[in-house]
Amino acid sequence: MCGIVGYIGHREAYPVILKGLQRLEYRGYDSAGIALYDGSEIKLCKTKGKVTDLEHKFSETNSSKGRLGIGHTRWATHGVPNDVNSHPHFSNSGDLVIIHNGIIENYGALKEELIKRGYVFSSDTDTEVLVNLVEDIQKNNNLKLGKAVQVALNQVVGAYAIAVFDIKKPNEIVVARLGSPLAIGVGDNEFFIASDASPFIEYTNNAIYLEDEEMAVVRLNKAIKIRSIKDDKIVSPYVQELKINLEQIEKGGYDHFMLKEIFEQPNAIKDTYRGRLLIDEGIVKMAGVEDNMGKFLNANRIIIIACGTSWHAGLVAEYIIEDLVRIPVEVEYASEFRYRNPVINDKDVVIAISQSGETADTLAAIKLAKEKGAFVFGVCNVVGSSISRETHAGAYTHAGPEIGVASTKAFTTQITVLTLIALRLAKAKGTMSSSDFRRHLVELETIPEKVEATLKSDELAKDIAAIYKDAKNFLYLGRGFNFPVALEGALKLKEISYIHAEGYPAAEMKHGPIALIDENMPIAVIATKYGHYEKVVSNIQEIKSRKGKIIAIVNKGDTQVRDIADHVIEIPETIESLSPLLTTIPLQLLSYHIAVLLDRNVDQPRNLAKSVTVE
Repeated sequence: MCGIVGYIGHREAYPVILKGLQRLEYRGYDSAGIALYDGSEIKLCKTKGKVTDLEHKFSETNSSKGRLGIGHTRWATHGVPNDVNSHPHFSNSGDLVIIHNGIIENYGALKEELIKRGYVFSSDTDTEVLVNLVEDIQKNNNLKLGKAVQVALNQVVGAYAIAVFDIKKPNEIVVARLGSPLAIGVGDNEFFIASDASPFIEYTNNAIYLEDEEMAVVRLNKAIKIRSIKDDKIVSPYVQELKINLEQIEKGGYDHFMLKEIFEQPNAIKDTYRGRLLIDEGIVKMAGVEDNMGKFLNANRIIIIACGTSWHAGLVAEYIIEDLVRIPVEVEYASEFRYRNPVINDKDVVIAISQSGETADTLAAIKLAKEKGAFVFGVCNVVGSSISRETHAGAYTHAGPEIGVASTKAFTTQITVLTLIALRLAKAKGTMSSSDFRRHLVELETIPEKVEATLKSDELAKDIAAIYKDAKNFLYLGRGFNFPVALEGALKLKEISYIHAEGYPAAEMKHGPIALIDENMPIAVIATKYGHYEKVVSNIQEIKSRKGKIIAIVNKGDTQVRDIADHVIEIPETIESLSPLLTTIPLQLLSYHIAVLLDRNVDQPRNLAKSVTVE
């Protein structure tokens, strides 16, 4: 959830850390803080609010000199968002300072013990407990900082990515991770520490990603030393070359990252199927599937686990896989899967979906599935993420960095990958004819240009948004493959506009939600030509008879729905199973424009964070 940044080297640390925090603000924006070592003392500045608030406060109160520092942008867990609970946190002596992403679950017991030993706490955070625990161990056992951190982390229960600095050791920062991501950028006699690589991409392309239960001592003029926290074994650092560039993590002239990412979808989908969808050869080629074909084809069922938008992509995949491959599919919230003692065994295949590859609930569900003997296949966007390492095999979405908290291109690229998997399995299982398989390949290849065409509805979506921006409730309806899109459309509106919205199967409307419909209720209805068109038209008639306002997503040239709907947004025709890749676009645009008109913070909606690394 939170974003952490650190720097040690020959540059002034403040501008590096500040820019890094701005790039990581998608991870949390309740508060922010920086601690700089200026050669004699640690200058601390932290505040409730955003990084811009921190920048303003720092300029008024502090010197920005110093070549070592750490910074933090917070998504609150323990303790309300205020100045005191903001990170970094000092130990009681003032010698140690820490930043932390994660949750220490046994902080209460540790805090009680430390209070008995005379420690005083100024905040409500679990992080202040951790830094004082490290100090207590360091003093009582006469240990170096690195060893004290290691001993302390063997006493805590929970998740963490931390960076700790000791004023008595001004040339080193100690870092560690368990369940929360942590990258170390390796430059020319300088090191960068961050939750992801975006804060240091313009300084170095070389990065080390710590594995779970690893810690590192980062020292000037010395090689990085990595150890296993549990058994103290030396770990050889693996330096990898980063594939992202600066352009990918900047707005590129768009008002918001979300809008940029909506418009990136044609290229993102193309990048996702590039090298996998081979039209000339008439095949789908995916190494993670090919190498484990027996696992998929012999599976009794496929279980998809995910959260949020990824869960909606999983629901689309359920329809696609069952339709094309004829293997039973179940879609589970990862957060519930592990707690209900699920029936799962070595005949099951689990597909775990996560944009960040760090979602704590999904990671926990993966570990449970593996313990039960299931084969686990990961679908995520971030190379080197925890889920990519924890799963047996997988496939990346190649969407590029997604900065906007509300996922857009993650959704469409996840559906693209899952469609490719379904097509490859259907071909291998013989559940599709050669002609039908070929037709799907050709149609999938055209999807980017059809998304491009759908994006031309942007101005129309903006006009519709202006009419309904003050609505208190929205209803989204879809059937078949597009029922999950209705759920996703409602989620987008909730996330960024704070308007209450619900997604329903269109036929279910008359089993309760129809009671809500009056002349003030806008209803977005996905009414594409294929599938349950006539049934959906009937549902629209039922809405109109109750004076509801219809915003219909239809295929180009549709007349039947146009005659009865209040507003119509057209999309190109495609195969029914691929239609979610198009129908979701107008709903993304509608949500975006409503949020902008309401003056919401589109990229950083309240209470949310991009990567949910706590349970």
